[in-house]
Amino acid sequence: MPHADRRDVQEKGFLNHMADKEQRPLPGRRNHDGKLSQPEKKLQEAICVLLVELCERFTFFGIVCNMILFCTVKLGYRNYQAAIVNMSFVGTSMLTPVLVGWLAECLVGRIKLVCICMFLHFLGTALLPVVSFPFEDIYIDRRHILNTLTKREQKIVFYFALLTASLGIGGIRAIVCPLSAYSLEDCGPKELLSFFNWFYWLVNLNSAVVFVSISYIQQSVARNLGFLIPFVSGLMAMITIHMVRGEMIYKPKTDSSLLTTFGVITSALKTCCVRYRYFSGGVTNWLDHAKENHGGQYSELQVESTKSLTRLFPLFTFQILYRTCVMQIPSGYYLQTMNSNLHFSGFVLPVAAMNVISIVPLLILAPVLECINSSCLFSSKDTGYSPTIYIVVGQLSAALSVMVAGFSEIHRKQFPQLEQMLSEEVLLVSSMPCFHLAPQYILLGVAEALVTPSCALLSFWLVPERIRGISMHFLALFNGAGCFMGAFFVQTAHAGTEGNWFPHLLHEGKLERFFFFLASLMMVNTLGFWTIAHRYNNLHQDYTNEFRGSLPGEKLLKHEKTLKHYDTVLESSPVLSIIEKT
Repeated sequence: MPHADRRDVQEKGFLNHMADKEQRPLPGRRNHDGKLSQPEKKLQEAICVLLVELCERFTFFGIVCNMILFCTVKLGYRNYQAAIVNMSFVGTSMLTPVLVGWLAECLVGRIKLVCICMFLHFLGTALLPVVSFPFEDIYIDRRHILNTLTKREQKIVFYFALLTASLGIGGIRAIVCPLSAYSLEDCGPKELLSFFNWFYWLVNLNSAVVFVSISYIQQSVARNLGFLIPFVSGLMAMITIHMVRGEMIYKPKTDSSLLTTFGVITSALKTCCVRYRYFSGGVTNWLDHAKENHGGQYSELQVESTKSLTRLFPLFTFQILYRTCVMQIPSGYYLQTMNSNLHFSGFVLPVAAMNVISIVPLLILAPVLECINSSCLFSSKDTGYSPTIYIVVGQLSAALSVMVAGFSEIHRKQFPQLEQMLSEEVLLVSSMPCFHLAPQYILLGVAEALVTPSCALLSFWLVPERIRGISMHFLALFNGAGCFMGAFFVQTAHAGTEGNWFPHLLHEGKLERFFFFLASLMMVNTLGFWTIAHRYNNLHQDYTNEFRGSLPGEKLLKHEKTLKHYDTVLESSPVLSIIEKT
């Protein structure tokens, strides 16, 4: 009878399989209701996500590339104020995806929140031309100007536009095109590093196009009219989302959240303080206090996942100062280029076009690193190198870049001054050609090519699959903290030295001292990370053994295997056989 039942089940399973096979559409064909097949749908989603990603980065870089020039020349800001505004906007754009991700999980639905964020993005990119457009050049007649804004009104609209644009950017990055939307769950470390290399290669290629085209339009061809281009690019992103609507909106798993991670840490800290004050501790890790069997309110799976995430906190912490150095490209390096001779063969180069020099090493090194990763990094589990060596070398390159910037500033002030026109304003600048600043841009570009993909790989790979999105959120939090730390350093350096270390007129101050101070901090940061880099060489192997072995299910399996092994030992024991015979 059991054999007959098994045969019936097999026949039913075979018939169901054949029915599904008949109903399944052939590759490249549509279903009967006109819908795309699953492979075509995934391909369409991937293309749409990538297009939205590129459009969003296009708007972001278009806003950032000439913000310092606009703030200093049009709004009358001093150099340090313009640098703080620029770094604060970049930092806010890195933090808003975390905020929007939390809102999508807890308060607002994902589709509704996407619509709100797209409206905010559209509003912000539409308001920026209101501030920057030269309304005084457009007349209804000789007596009436179309519109005129005072400086105070311009600043209010400008900050409101930046805030709404950053919120829109956060929604796009967190909901529409997170890294989880690229289906990386089944990828190994080699494939992940290859993905991050080429992903950032494509993003930087997009930014190179922005820095060359938009910066030239903003600065010379149509002056501030270039801020209309972020608006057009944001419109392209909204059209792309409208084409696929809900099909391209990624829906993450709901078994983990950012609030759960913060809750585990907070609960463990509270319990740890109480136990330290009244009782003696009896746990191996302070996060174990948050477990239910130790008086907490979180399951063992949630706590163990958080423990694996907290092991990455030192890695994230050492990225803060590195991000501060990278933020010198749109702040300190930009001011140096702006106060150098931009004339080249009778042509005035855009200031932001110098950023392309920092992008060229990344575009060149990505294919080279791909070959190195295949031949050396992942050649063998025993002899292969860890991606942490990329981070150490990259941070060292960033420190050298800032140090070279200090020497370049000394060299720049040795040249006689000349008058140069930027955005219809005549500025007194050094006659040193701006290409003398190329080494510092190149070194920082090499650092980005080495550090960013490697850090993304470690953040994504060295945690359980269920909290990989949360790990990338924490990486974004620390990167945003690096941007705000850069703004804090600029404010402190200007206030502490009465404007000498970050002056408004570079030839009258000592900007090189600020660079040397930052380079010395970065050298200490590099040495600090080098001392702990060994923790992340075999972290996945340690995590697999410790984390999986600590789960209740794994413990039960081990207990069953131990009992089975004990039974086999008893059965094969000669002493027991003698006793049974007697």
